[in-house]
Amino acid sequence: MKKLEELRKIREKAQQNMALRNADHRVKIVVSMGTSGIAMGARQVMKAFLEAIQAKGLTDVVVTQTGEKGISSMEPVVDVYVKDMPQVTYGYMNPEKVAEVMEKHIIGGEVVAEYVAAAE
Repeated sequence: MKKLEELRKIREKAQQNMALRNADHRVKIVVSMGTSGIAMGARQVMKAFLEAIQAKGLTDVVVTQTGEKGISSMEPVVDVYVKDMPQVTYGYMNPEKVAEVMEKHIIGGEVVAEYVAAAE
């Protein structure tokens, strides 16, 4: 049996995670983490987004993951949802492209057209 303090810490962490999921964020980034995406580097792409967000101190951006999107020939695939902008799907992502998408799209509001696989 865990001590009461350990249980409180577990509950607190769970509440923080739920708050992040339910909070109103300006930007949501969804990395496709199906088997083909992982094989093509999706983990490194997700890590690059998380590190960039932390380095820039952004508190209004959330990163999540999903399974296969059905366009495995363009993996790693990333969907970017910016408030008041159409959804954009980027293909063939890598950590270097993440840096450019962060600067231009997430921070600057300008879609990086050369990496776009699909857009609404």
